Amino acid sequence: MNAPGQADLEVLAERIGSALCGDGLALATAESCTGGWVSQCLTAVAGSSVWFERGFVTYSNAAKMEMLGVSEDTLMAPCAVSQAVAVAMAEGALRHSRADWAIAITGVAGPSGGSASKPVGTVCFAWACRDGRMTTETRHFEGDRTVVRARSVAYALSGLLARLTSPVDGLVA
Repeated sequence: MNAPGQADLEVLAERIGSALCGDGLALATAESCTGGWVSQCLTAVAGSSVWFERGFVTYSNAAKMEMLGVSEDTLMAPCAVSQAVAVAMAEGALRHSRADWAIAITGVAGPSGGSASKPVGTVCFAWACRDGRMTTETRHFEGDRTVVRARSVAYALSGLLARLTSPVDGLVA
């Protein structure tokens, strides 16, 4: 399967902007393996300054700790690619912003860095709302580094859009 194109990602971002704007809400991102690509898609939308509050690109563990307050213990057990880290990143993005929603992504984009338990293509997501709702998922995407990253961006954006436009039940744990 091919990676989603930039235009497709920006259509998702535009739909998110409409949903956020309609409810008077703002968004922050906390990205690791996507390196700011989600934020780039969001800011490609004209008028995004109304609903995109800020983005944190925390590629290193040190950045996750310094910018988002992720604890070293969380990063080390089991590793920086985990739902626990994604949750801590999302919580940190909310804590260090004025946003109502946060998307967090951490993963192994490749071509190296994978392990038997976390192969290349493993990506963990968290979607958090300031009201306390939190959802996490781990996905595995096949493909090279660019494909894994593009699919991760699409999944993160699609996941937020679903949470913004669907009834609350069934979407949050």
